[in-house]
Amino acid sequence: MGVLSNSPTNMDNCIELCLKCLRACEECFTACLQEPDMQARKKCIQTLNDCAEICSQAAQYMSRNSEFSKQLCTLCATICDSCATECKMFNDNHCKECAQICLQCAEECRKMLS
Repeated sequence: MGVLSNSPTNMDNCIELCLKCLRACEECFTACLQEPDMQARKKCIQTLNDCAEICSQAAQYMSRNSEFSKQLCTLCATICDSCATECKMFNDNHCKECAQICLQCAEECRKMLS
């Protein structure tokens, strides 16, 4: 386990939530493309892409104990918050669930900074 924080469990939890968020964003992205109001979701869809990618990168950086993990976790938390805000604008289950997971991921990423 890594030495990014005092507790490897914190990092393990963060990696797991980043991967969970990555999956939720990819699934939500795919579902949003099928919605009849897809054009209204353009910003949400773009943010879902950004969020999925940053979550993947954050998990990779933490897994290899990169010296840049904390900076990436900061950015990941910011993008996850933004993605949650976008997803909350839509009332379907995939967006609601994704927003909730994004907020959990953002919170876990912020724990990595202490």
